[in-house]
Amino acid sequence: MPQEDDKRLLNLLAQEKTKNYGFELLVKAYQERIYSIVRRMVISHEDTNDIVQDIFIKVWQNLNSFRQESSLYTWIYRIAVNESLRYLKNKKIKIFSSEADVQKHLEQLIDNPLHFNGDQLEAKLQKAILKLPPKQRLVFNMKYYEDLTYEQMSDILGTSIGALKASYHLAIKKLEQHLDIY
Repeated sequence: MPQEDDKRLLNLLAQEKTKNYGFELLVKAYQERIYSIVRRMVISHEDTNDIVQDIFIKVWQNLNSFRQESSLYTWIYRIAVNESLRYLKNKKIKIFSSEADVQKHLEQLIDNPLHFNGDQLEAKLQKAILKLPPKQRLVFNMKYYEDLTYEQMSDILGTSIGALKASYHLAIKKLEQHLDIY
């Protein structure tokens, strides 16, 4: 979304009489992209919908704390990442005894056509991505699917560009091994 559109949204959100309308526009502008980010992290459509709803509730509740040091999308993306990671951590603690159990559960969701509608190659890639540690999985998804720059990822995650490059490189190497590439 262009910076001018962000400014327009922020102006609408800043005024009490247009705040609700501004928020509706904000949700329409970012909901699909945020859904996509979360879905790649948690796989399940139902869980993704719940998390996206929680994300926009947090956005609404914290609009006054947005300092405009980054773009509106970067700020919302950061909330989405944190909520997705929090969800995965809580799910692991509540339901599963290990990271391997979480991975097995998510792989089963990929195998279920109700949760995943990609072809076999995409399913194989998604299963390989699930084998990555959460941080590497996140960095890979941000770079590969969202085509974010390392600078944008650094703003969102609060991590150095060098660490992000290393995470992405390690993720690629692990994916090559899991997919038997080369």
